[in-house]
Amino acid sequence: MTKGIRYTVEFKKDAVSQVTDRGYSVKDVSDRLGISTKSLYDWIKQYSKPESLRVKETEQVRENRRLRAELARVTEERDILKKATAYFARETK
Repeated sequence: MTKGIRYTVEFKKDAVSQVTDRGYSVKDVSDRLGISTKSLYDWIKQYSKPESLRVKETEQVRENRRLRAELARVTEERDILKKATAYFARETK
């Protein structure tokens, strides 16, 4: 599955301000800019929060991603060791 287009922060903020500050509808802005309404709603939700809260959430997401990758690696190592233990246990009998 391919990832979508990455938009700049300035682009997102400008799209959000068209809805929140200028009063355009989400549908109009999304059609005009060629983005999905879901993306625009997500950006509105994201940029309506204070900067400090957004940074904190971003750090938490980054930490969760790192921990999930580490868990996957450790789980794979454990599974390999289990198989090796079973293999060598069979060999000694």
